[in-house]
Amino acid sequence: MKRLDFAAMMRAGICGLGLHPAAFWALTPAELRLMLGPPGEAPMGRERLMELCRQYPDGERP
Repeated sequence: MKRLDFAAMMRAGICGLGLHPAAFWALTPAELRLMLGPPGEAPMGRERLMELCRQYPDGERP
């Protein structure tokens, strides 16, 4: 069974959505997920960073 990350959920609900704590705790995880919308794109990983570094190398500074 997957555990819920309550700290992240609280940050998203209280800080991100501006919910009061009582309103946050009255929600179900499914309701909070619905309010937050679809998940965004994952953060860039090291492989993608290295690919961009190869594509766009730093030039010499004047």
